[in-house]
Amino acid sequence: MTTPEVPEGDGQPRCGWATGPWLAPYHDEEWGVAVHDDRRHFEFLVLEGAQAGLSWLTILKRRDGYRRIFADFDATAVARFSTKRIEKILLDPGIIRNRAKVTSTVSNAAAFLAVQEEHGSFDAYLWDFVDGTPVVNRRGSDDRLPATTPLSEAISADLRRRGFRFVGPTVCYSHLQAAGLVIDHLTTCFRFPELTGERP
Repeated sequence: MTTPEVPEGDGQPRCGWATGPWLAPYHDEEWGVAVHDDRRHFEFLVLEGAQAGLSWLTILKRRDGYRRIFADFDATAVARFSTKRIEKILLDPGIIRNRAKVTSTVSNAAAFLAVQEEHGSFDAYLWDFVDGTPVVNRRGSDDRLPATTPLSEAISADLRRRGFRFVGPTVCYSHLQAAGLVIDHLTTCFRFPELTGERP
């Protein structure tokens, strides 16, 4: 596994959590960038569900393992995983070997495909919750970042109604932040004006 390079000494102001060789590149390159690709949406759902009770850093370090084990996040392929394959996955140290999380990934893949069938894409389904326009929060400090919002609670409830698991309001809010439906970069962060077009 290759450790990402961290931009050191570049003088860029970042969100307070964006430190170290894993979190800083993720923050700079991915967090808050609008996602319109279903495979990437499924990837974030898998990783965020795996994160439940753990740190995002723990999951980022295993991202390559998840990509390898879960068919590069191809939901159609994952939905076909057999019980025998799941048992094999649970022996692989490349991921978090939690049975409930692994089995939910497979069942969530089937639910994900059902959403695609109904809405044309998971992307269309999800972005409809924000009318296609990101919610831009203008926060000056990390201590004001919420863990959930009414929006993430509504999405969580709808996903659970559709049979998804490990999609609580906190997981859903993480997805909204990661996939750019909610911009939570601090106004003092260099990515805020880049992603919003607004001056800090």
